[in-house]
Amino acid sequence: MEKAVVLLSGGLDSTTALYLAKSEGYEVYAISFDYGQRHKKELQCAGNIAKKAGVKEHIIVKTNMDAWGGSALTDKNIDVPVGEEDRKEIPVTYVPARNMIFLSFAASYAEVVGAQHIFIGVSQVDYSGYVDCREEFIKSMENTINIGTVCAVEQGRKIKIHAPFMYMTKTVEIKLGNKLGVDYADTWTCYNGDEKPCGTCDSCLLRIKAFKDAGLEDPLQYANQ
Repeated sequence: MEKAVVLLSGGLDSTTALYLAKSEGYEVYAISFDYGQRHKKELQCAGNIAKKAGVKEHIIVKTNMDAWGGSALTDKNIDVPVGEEDRKEIPVTYVPARNMIFLSFAASYAEVVGAQHIFIGVSQVDYSGYVDCREEFIKSMENTINIGTVCAVEQGRKIKIHAPFMYMTKTVEIKLGNKLGVDYADTWTCYNGDEKPCGTCDSCLLRIKAFKDAGLEDPLQYANQ
């Protein structure tokens, strides 16, 4: 059985990616990150999701990206803005180089466990304009990983980064996850770390719209609905 490392935040996209990897027959190793984000509740969700999905292993990597901040998700002095579905500029919720850092950790983990596949739930269709969610970036990271790891250079075991939702809307993604048996009640999408998701940030708005367009009921209850 081939092995895959899945970046699991506890959110809608990463959870669907995990279930997709399992449906394709991979032995899944899930990796999550405690990077100083204000919405740490997603890590509790990630743990529950990994356990329910029956992954081979789930690890949480602790970093301190809040040490330099630069994002509303890692700096408590920057407020999470009210969402705009048609936003054009990159919002302050962008965490500088986050996916670059996460994929580097995932590549190291993959090399150790012998996985030749990494799954990440990014999309450049339904997203907030983050530059590290684009196909160009993912292909570049895959190339970098394969010129900087012993498994690829010396052993011929190249690592492939799978971004199955790159050109898929969240609406289609949710329909797929529903078929795969994803329980979206286990997921956390909100950028805020309150008891209930806010229902007003970019991430919440994208999720709410996607469930509505999919004709499915979102199992989460929102504070501002």
